Amino acid sequence: MIQNDLTAFRLRCRQFHWLAVFMVVSVGGLLALMHLIAPLTQAARGDRPIDDGFWRQLIMASPTVCYLYGVWAIGAAMKRIGAGALLQPAVADALRRVGLALGIGGVISVFVAINLLRLMGMANGYAYFDVPGMTLGMIGGALFLLSRVMSQAAAAQAELDEMI
Repeated sequence: MIQNDLTAFRLRCRQFHWLAVFMVVSVGGLLALMHLIAPLTQAARGDRPIDDGFWRQLIMASPTVCYLYGVWAIGAAMKRIGAGALLQPAVADALRRVGLALGIGGVISVFVAINLLRLMGMANGYAYFDVPGMTLGMIGGALFLLSRVMSQAAAAQAELDEMI
C-alpha cells in the first residue's frame, strides 16, 4: 500500500511539473506579447511610436519575471521528486530558489520599479505601498530562511547517519 502511495505521489509531482511549465510558457508568452512584441511590432510598422506608456508598462511588469521563475523552480523541484530524488534536498533547494525569486520580485515591485519611474519623470509622489509586492517579498525571505534550516537539518541528519 505504501508503494502505491509513493507511486501516486511521484505521478502527481510529474503532472505538477508539466502544469508549472504550461503556466510559465503561457503566461510568460502572453505577457511578452502584451508588453514587448505587440508594442515593438506596432512601432516598427509606424502605427504607434514607443512612448512613456511603453516604458512604464515594461517597468511595472518586470517583477513578473521573478515570480514566473519561482513557478519554474517549483516545477523543476516537482520533476526531480517525480523522478525519484530525495525529498528533503529537493524541497530545500526549491524553497531557496522560490524564496529568492519572490524576495527579488517583491523588492523590484516595492522599491526599484516605482523609483525608476520617478527618476524618469513618469511617477509622482513619494509614498507607494504595493501591499502584494511587500507580502510576496516577506514570504520570499521566510522561504529562503526555511531553506537554510532544512539544509542544516539535512546535514545534521547525514552526520548522525554516519555515526550509526
